[in-house]
Amino acid sequence: MASAPRFEATGAALPGWEGVYARALDCVHCGLCLESCPTYRETGSEVSSPRGRIHLMRAVAEGLFPVSGVLAQEAYLCLGCRACETACPSGVEYGAMVEHVRCAVESAGLRRGWARWLERHALRDLVAHPRRLAFAFDLIAWAERLRLDRLLLPLLPSALRDARDLVPRVPPRAQRAALPEITPARGARRGRVGFFAGCVMPQLFGEVNAATLRVLAANGFEVVVPRGQACCGALHAHAGDADAARALARRNARAFADAEVEVVVVNAAGCGAAMRDAAQWLPGEGEALAGSIRDVSEWLEAAGLRAPRGRIDARVCYDDPCHLLHAQRIGAAPRKLLAQIPGLQLLAHGDAGACCGAAGIYNLTHPAMSRAVLERKMRFLAEADPDLIASGNPGCMMQLAAGARRAGLRARVVHPVALLDAAYRGGAAAAD
Repeated sequence: MASAPRFEATGAALPGWEGVYARALDCVHCGLCLESCPTYRETGSEVSSPRGRIHLMRAVAEGLFPVSGVLAQEAYLCLGCRACETACPSGVEYGAMVEHVRCAVESAGLRRGWARWLERHALRDLVAHPRRLAFAFDLIAWAERLRLDRLLLPLLPSALRDARDLVPRVPPRAQRAALPEITPARGARRGRVGFFAGCVMPQLFGEVNAATLRVLAANGFEVVVPRGQACCGALHAHAGDADAARALARRNARAFADAEVEVVVVNAAGCGAAMRDAAQWLPGEGEALAGSIRDVSEWLEAAGLRAPRGRIDARVCYDDPCHLLHAQRIGAAPRKLLAQIPGLQLLAHGDAGACCGAAGIYNLTHPAMSRAVLERKMRFLAEADPDLIASGNPGCMMQLAAGARRAGLRARVVHPVALLDAAYRGGAAAAD
């Protein structure tokens, strides 16, 4: 097993690296993070663990080691799941350190190849622009209807062929239509909230967004969906594109400030975690947005869920999205909500709190490691043998669905709020 790199501390940080240096000093090198780290579990390499990477980051921050290919490799091999933060007794802010280092790697021009192109240009020029993204999904839907995707698939690079297995078929345009700007509360009104729609969610999981509005309305909340909102910027931040992440955070801060809502409800864990970090990207501007973010499960559980009447007779495994459990520290709320659905049996499984390997677009840029991490989870889910697997993040849902197909599991993957919505609407269709 490789040992952690050893460097003699100088006691000073390079300009621009002060934040990394200060956070690195919080690490007491206890090693409690090791077994929580997916890449360490797979490789057994200390340098591919949070502790090893922190040693490396601190050495660079102190000028003892250059911003190099070794740093680039480890910064991007990390899935950014932040499970180490949950395990850490010292409260090391590891996720913020990795994002800073990735920005430095990008600035140094150390990344090449199609993965870097995908992260930089597809995210900036496509994902960050709702109309362009919707048009791209229109083209994909058209190709699927004509079965052109099957004809073109053999011509694509192997990485893109594997990616196609991860993406579900594009829903009909009616399911991808813009959400109403105002959804009125039903029954006794309990408040007014904003809703963050996201970028991928409207195109691939539009029905989950619509279900979220119905569930919030059924619980007495008027819901505002500001037209000026944008992508959350999570994928850009993870890719080291600080400028794009900052611009998107600024746009969302303004859109929800103009909407005059105190709370912004989010149904995608990665988006919620990124927006809670808005103050990191926009000091002096992003604090209000960061403080307003609530995951839909967190909000409904705190408000007190109105009892759903419809039964869902199904055995359900809930799988924690990393950026809900580890970044936002929300694990009990989704389970408490699901437990209130009549007929639903909530099953535990042995890998629920570990990463599924999706990690934004990590499953595209690091397919081998992503698949190894996913296969571990599938073994535990196969033992539990649920009817449904519930998870509250689009990337996780796609990854889990692909893993279930490959492993031959019978379970279907759903968003927890879709189960709540089905229960409010009668329940029978949810387990079909």
